[in-house]
Amino acid sequence: MFRKIFVIALVLVTTYAHAQQKTPRQLFPGLFEAVQSSDIFPDNKTFVDCTPKFEPSQIMKSYNEQKGKTGFDLKEFLLSNFTPPASPTHAFQTNIEDGIRKHIDTLWQVLQRKPDAGSKLSSLAALPNPYIVPGGRFREIYYWDSYFTMLGLQQSHQENVIENMIDNFAYLIDTYGFIPNGNRAYYLTRSQPPFFAMMVNLLAKSKGTSVLMKYQPQLIKEYNYWMLESATLAKGQAAHRAVRMPDGSILNRYWDESDQPREESYIKDVDAAKTTTQALPDFYHHIRAAAASGWDFSSRWFTDPAKIGTIQTADLVPVDLNCLMYNMELTIARSYQAKGNKIQFMLYLSKAAARKKTILKYFWDEKNDWFNDYNWTTNKRNAIPTLAAVFPLEFKIATAVQAKKIADGLKANFLKPGGLVTTLNFSGQQWDAPNGWAPLQYMAIDGLENYNHHELARDIAARWMNLNIRVFKQTGKLLEKYNVVDTNLTAGGGEYPLQDGFGWTNGVLLKLMNRYNFDEKKGE
Repeated sequence: MFRKIFVIALVLVTTYAHAQQKTPRQLFPGLFEAVQSSDIFPDNKTFVDCTPKFEPSQIMKSYNEQKGKTGFDLKEFLLSNFTPPASPTHAFQTNIEDGIRKHIDTLWQVLQRKPDAGSKLSSLAALPNPYIVPGGRFREIYYWDSYFTMLGLQQSHQENVIENMIDNFAYLIDTYGFIPNGNRAYYLTRSQPPFFAMMVNLLAKSKGTSVLMKYQPQLIKEYNYWMLESATLAKGQAAHRAVRMPDGSILNRYWDESDQPREESYIKDVDAAKTTTQALPDFYHHIRAAAASGWDFSSRWFTDPAKIGTIQTADLVPVDLNCLMYNMELTIARSYQAKGNKIQFMLYLSKAAARKKTILKYFWDEKNDWFNDYNWTTNKRNAIPTLAAVFPLEFKIATAVQAKKIADGLKANFLKPGGLVTTLNFSGQQWDAPNGWAPLQYMAIDGLENYNHHELARDIAARWMNLNIRVFKQTGKLLEKYNVVDTNLTAGGGEYPLQDGFGWTNGVLLKLMNRYNFDEKKGE
């Protein structure tokens, strides 16, 4: 009995210690702002990923003693007190002649990280199992990226790696109550699109329904995170990630608990804030909510497509997020069915049925034949069509008529030489035209296949695969995103240079190549 109590106490203490992990801005007040406002590291993410060589209190004591002295060199001080992060993928060179499949197989090793030892001096949140990182500046595990990476890992028969990554996400849920954007201290105020249920279902395809039962506790904890305080909301109110709609139903929004500039993009946010008329706490909530969506940034979130200062992310109820929540409810229902618990099975099945009805009511735009986000503060649909409209097809929520209209709209407006463009706006933001992204190509292709639009699905896949492979043959790289409008140009926009690696591109490309028996030498 004593041993059991001791183990429980140890788990609680460990969880509390993790939850109290401080961010670089909290550990290095003043120094953080000085570094991020300088040009020592062109990318603000570099400093927050540095590892201190000494205790933070010791570094701060030295900084406060030296910063006012003549000849103080901030860069020299940094290099003396911090170890900059390494980017192993930059050193990797592939043999193009070996082909893209060999390249991807090798990249699974290049992008894999060993279990983290953990250090209170680093912003990295320790994980117990090996995992795959996206690549480039993204040196940690990322939430929604990982599902699309897993699609390729499954094609490479690496279910053990998939299970390790899912175990890591389960560990994060048990530790923090949710899956952070990534395993860094500065990401602990937000999550990302909730693909955990999709990951569990992916593994269950090869390992059976026991997988659903294994991860049921974490599925329920994540669901409760997204539904926090939803029961007490009045109509037209929102709290955290839940919104009570005008008819009393509950939907979800993206949200970040902090109202400060993002530490990993500090100067970008501070500069962007100079362009807004919003109260700064509101502006930073919207900026961070967009980061939680994964679409950072897109005119999808702006009232003026050309101005980030008009961002309104937290005021929008997004169609893609609520489709993922529908899938989460169905997955929890199936996990109870696997356990023989009929009452809870029916409960979550009814939750999913209610959400499906609400999704069709609030997101389907009869006038424009499209699924659009809904502004819960104005009770109007957003007017910006985006690829998020394919999510109701992926989860079989759309009617056959709606799916046909989405397919027609994709073909008429979104289909470009290299695949599907993310939105129709050329705003300069990276989640807008002319860029295409692997996860959205996959969700569109798979969704269209669900409704027997096979020819269009195959056409999109062929254009995307040909673009990926052509760029690979020219550069030896698979990239984070692509210009699908002018395939002779590289993708642009965003807060950082184009990244290579790249986890979700590798995964989606390999999945599609196998699905459509694609010959990389001949093309489609």
